[in-house]
Amino acid sequence: MIVLNEEILKAITAHAERDYPYECGGMLIGKFEADKKTVLETFPLENAREEEARHNRVLILPKDVLRAERYARENKLDVVGYYHSHPESPAVPSQYDLDHALPVWSYVIASVIEGKVADIFSWEMENDRSKFNEEQIEKGFYAFGIAES
Repeated sequence: MIVLNEEILKAITAHAERDYPYECGGMLIGKFEADKKTVLETFPLENAREEEARHNRVLILPKDVLRAERYARENKLDVVGYYHSHPESPAVPSQYDLDHALPVWSYVIASVIEGKVADIFSWEMENDRSKFNEEQIEKGFYAFGIAES
């Protein structure tokens, strides 16, 4: 399960709609807890893919991932996942997404149709890397950095 509050959902939505018709991407910063991941911040990143391919692929440079990881560590937080958009496509992971996924992280995907976010779903990869499973999104609010439902 992943906990996302309205502020996080609005930040992902704003990034996806701002970058439309291109894919956007960013890191999810928060805490790993016993049975869930709680997202406290988004860390938007630039799509480094060449312009003609940005509509259906996002490329996040390793230096940007390291920057997000450093930011999380400095704030005593974790990178708990990654978000990106699918312009004019469902919020379902592609084979490309599976091929580039990391275990343990959550993968939040926003479907953007005609410039507006239509759906947001979260996914977790199977340990054997064979597929993604839909992950339950709990819409929480935060008090003192801890999610409450």
